[in-house]
Amino acid sequence: QVELVESGGGLVQPGGSLRLSCAASARTFSRYAMAWFRQAPGKEREFVAAISRNGGNKYYADSMKGRFAISRDNAKNTVYLQMNSLKPEDTAVYYCAADQHFAYRDYEYRFWGQGAQVTVST
Repeated sequence: QVELVESGGGLVQPGGSLRLSCAASARTFSRYAMAWFRQAPGKEREFVAAISRNGGNKYYADSMKGRFAISRDNAKNTVYLQMNSLKPEDTAVYYCAADQHFAYRDYEYRFWGQGAQVTVST
């Protein structure tokens, strides 16, 4: 069982940056691949980025490439999502997820955080 807690969300102006963090309870954090998903109002949850257990492999949704960066610190049991050049359409609840296999489909992740709201607006 893994408990995940996101933090770092908030209100930011278009073009601004935010960094989300996701702290995991698992003592074996390094055994889990991690991912970020998001869900905007009235829309389905969508994949944002994923990172392998040792951080060597990363995968991004096409619309996030070059703007978002996923990273992890296994010593701190934490995964991060650096978001730059934010747009109003990035407004959503952002969720981190964990499971043992590196994947980009939400149904492949068993453990989820409660979500962090990110609002991009003037």
